[in-house]
This record gives sequence, C-alpha cells and structure tokens, in this order.
Amino acid sequence: MRIVSGRYKRRIISPPKNLPVRPTTDMAKESLFNILGNYISFDGSTVLDLFAGTGNISFEFVSRGCNAVTSVDQDFGCIRFINQTAKQLDMKELIVIKQDVFRFLSATKSKYDVIFADPPYKLNNISEISNLIFKNSLLNPKGWLIVEHSGDLDLSEELHFFEHRKYGRVNFSFFQME
Repeated sequence: MRIVSGRYKRRIISPPKNLPVRPTTDMAKESLFNILGNYISFDGSTVLDLFAGTGNISFEFVSRGCNAVTSVDQDFGCIRFINQTAKQLDMKELIVIKQDVFRFLSATKSKYDVIFADPPYKLNNISEISNLIFKNSLLNPKGWLIVEHSGDLDLSEELHFFEHRKYGRVNFSFFQME
C-alpha cells in the first residue's frame, strides 16, 4: 500500500499480514480520490473512516490536508497498527477509536464532511450504515458518504444515494447530504 498524494506522497505502508482486512486497492483508492478532489476541498475537512482496517484511507485523507480524520475499527491489531503508523508519520490530525462501528454511529454527535465506510463484504447489514448516518445527521450540509462494497450488493435504492462506481472488484456507492 502507498499514499498516493499530498504531504506523505509515495510513502509505503506495510501492515502486518495477520490483520483481518481487505485493503482498498491503490487503483481504486486513486480513482476515488480523483473523484472526491473534483467536488470537495480536502483542506480543513473533517473525515470519518469506518471499518478503518489498516488506516489506508485515513492516511490518504490526512496526507491531502484534512483537518481532522477519525478512524474507527473494533480490531485491536488494526487500531495498534494505525496508531503506530500515525505516530511514525507525525499525523496529529488522526484520531483513532477502538469501537464497534454501529455503536459509534449511534452514540456520536460529531458531524463530518466526508464519511468513508469499508465494511466486511459479508456483513449482513451494510445498508444500516447509511441509515444510521442520515438518521443521526452525521454529515455536514453537502457532505459525502462513500460505502465500499462487493459487486453483488446494490445500494441504489437507499436514501440519499446518487452514484455507483466500479473499479475492478471494488465498488463504491456515493451518498450526499443535500
């Protein structure tokens, strides 16, 4: 894995092999950030990375100038790796929380400009993520939610859905707070 752009551009991130993760591919990540870069300003933005895993997406948002990035994952190994890497790179903008994502979404009162969720593809209640986010008003006006998922899941009927993109086996569904 590598950081594609920003102040940590070309940095290689090497997570331990024993983490229970499926990191977003560099090609899909680069495409995602090209899309986002056309519509939002990263400078000063607040971001929530759900099911953060290796922190791959969180590190990219910090590198591109986001003001505050919150990474949430329930796996201790993932949290430890994200914290270690953030410390090595001196990423003071990164907040790491070890918690179940659904509990976090039900309890937080914070609002974000971008929320990225990369749940396990076999998770049964993926659509509940967008429902909780919009029910609890966790996006700022014009905020974006991006859900990464497998090709056999269709989220186009969910509230606030506006676009689907596919990059190899990686699918992104985009939602926006009007």
